Amino acid sequence: MKKLLISILTFAAFLAPASADEGMWLPALISQRIGDMQAKGFKLTAEDIYSVNQASLKDAVVLFGSGCTGELVSNDGLLFTNHHCGYGYIQKHSSVEHDYLKDGFWALSRAEELANPGLTVSFLEYMQDVTAAVLKGYDPATMTEEDRQRIVNENSNALKAEAVKDGIGLKASVEALYYGNQYFLFVFRVFSDVRLVGAPPSSIGKFGGDTDNWMWPRHTGDFSIFRIYADKNNNPAKYSEENVPYHPKKFFKISRAGVKEGDFTFVYGCPGSTREYVTSDEVSYITEVSDPQKIDLRTQRLQIQKKYMGQDQAVRIKYSSKNASTANAWKKWQGEVKGVLKNKIVDRKKVYEARFRHWAKGTQYDGLLDKLAAVYARRNPYYIAYEYYNETIRSIEVLNFAAQFRKDGRTKALDGAIENFFKDYYKPIDEEIFVAMMTAFDKQLPDEFKPQYFKDKLAQFGSIEAWKNSLFASTVFADKEKVLAIKEGENLNSDPAIEMFSAFNSWFTKDLRPVVMETNNELRLLYRDYMRGQMEFEKDKAFYPDANLTLRVAYGKVAGYKPADAIEYKPVSTLKGIMEKDNPDIFDYNIPQTLRDIYAEGGHEDQPVCFIATNHTTGGNSGSPVLNADGNLIGINFDRVWEGTMSDIAFDPEVCRNISLDVRYLLFNIEAICHAAYLFDEMVFVD
Repeated sequence: MKKLLISILTFAAFLAPASADEGMWLPALISQRIGDMQAKGFKLTAEDIYSVNQASLKDAVVLFGSGCTGELVSNDGLLFTNHHCGYGYIQKHSSVEHDYLKDGFWALSRAEELANPGLTVSFLEYMQDVTAAVLKGYDPATMTEEDRQRIVNENSNALKAEAVKDGIGLKASVEALYYGNQYFLFVFRVFSDVRLVGAPPSSIGKFGGDTDNWMWPRHTGDFSIFRIYADKNNNPAKYSEENVPYHPKKFFKISRAGVKEGDFTFVYGCPGSTREYVTSDEVSYITEVSDPQKIDLRTQRLQIQKKYMGQDQAVRIKYSSKNASTANAWKKWQGEVKGVLKNKIVDRKKVYEARFRHWAKGTQYDGLLDKLAAVYARRNPYYIAYEYYNETIRSIEVLNFAAQFRKDGRTKALDGAIENFFKDYYKPIDEEIFVAMMTAFDKQLPDEFKPQYFKDKLAQFGSIEAWKNSLFASTVFADKEKVLAIKEGENLNSDPAIEMFSAFNSWFTKDLRPVVMETNNELRLLYRDYMRGQMEFEKDKAFYPDANLTLRVAYGKVAGYKPADAIEYKPVSTLKGIMEKDNPDIFDYNIPQTLRDIYAEGGHEDQPVCFIATNHTTGGNSGSPVLNADGNLIGINFDRVWEGTMSDIAFDPEVCRNISLDVRYLLFNIEAICHAAYLFDEMVFVD
């Protein structure tokens, strides 16, 4: 046990510099990076970034919802995040009569701010290394892995319970870092009364649409504004008209000085998921099998959605959020594949692994890579089918909706789900996606990975088209009135939508999931050893934990890049670029007439819009504050360049760039386009 703890302590040592600006660093350990940050221009201290004893920058950052970041910009709880992070909530408030997606929304007073049931924001109270406490009682010499996991769960639950027992709105989690070689406790304070203050029209907030997504140069005003409310004691509280604006411990001052090439930048946010330390086998599977098959399936679904969205405004509103969600990963995967292939990441991994094998001879890590490869060989055929299940069956809306009624029929608790489903449902889209996805399922999967139910249905109906006609004509779940007529406790298992969902779910549960879970568990254990082995192999390298949606620090500089021969991108885009793309005949490029008029007046050609920098970011960093050397807000992170999306697997400092909205363009829109300059009264500006 003593040797284990000594080994674990090495994971906190970030003494050597990381390559270039790579890294997503834990704020609690930022003192071990602060020297490098200050050498690159940062003017504050580690205590300014993260402190549990005084207000620090961390207290102005929130996890927005379950997958984005936001930042406080006033003492009255005003919050900036991305338009695409608030998109689903803006869409829920929209209708043909009040199309806030198309036209934008601005509350002219706090009484007009819109509540968003289900939306939360979470402030990090503190994080703490609890490795020793989590592993207390574990003896690797005498205990099995099952014993270890039981002890980890018991100790983690005790730590979480202790952490939240005396606080209002507190929530705790214990997260495994470095594949379970280190554990951290994260304690959050969660607020659930979060109201929409304003959002630009989608012709600003989503300018460029899917065409520009993940691309540079970018000209998207990707922002939305919310406000956090609390009870009269400034504590988290459910929505109430009696609630008042939350007064944060810290909020960001806003810099209007602008950015230039070489300026220090600092992103403080909640990156979602990275896999920096996986083997060449995993990278090969991702880029040669997984990403291509998912890209193909989503291409078909997107084409179907867009066809109907282009024909009917009401359908466009219904499917705007769904379409954007589907398209985001679809395009990211394309860039990821391209980047991995161009940068020969698999070959580079193999070279590294050859060096590791040579070093590992005669050590406890000897043969480890062969064991990993063998598990991947067993897992991958099942994992392909598992991913097909997620991308095909689970994409058919009526099946997922029907599944909620399997047990108890229609209960009062489902009333909200019924309203939400039919508000944003269009049967012809679902029918066409059914045919496309089931056809792909039939053509792409080997027979041994097709459930018997699927084979029986094809034999019964003779074609997927005939199966579709029967299912959608017979199920009650494609008709709102029929769903509302369902009684509580009614047995609906014979409904074809429930029958189909249940059959595929049973196949997944019995045939796929056990193998996937077993092999993934084996991989997790082997990666725990491989991670430790890599750290011993490269003792002078600074290792950062993979992203897991916990608060991290990334820093770098404003910089352009050269993605290909004879192509060089500058780091800042301007309003001139918007006007060059403006096209009234294309929805995603049809800017507001107000913007055209302002530009025609002259003097705004050089209005900054977006900028790129070398900060290491990923999904979850959307909405993150981008800060300058003084810790003041200069932008809002919202994307990465397409050539650098492989940074989830391997960071290349030559092309990996994060894309941020320049805060000056946000302010320009608030004042000139949205006419909401009253909000400036509660912000603090610095030059």
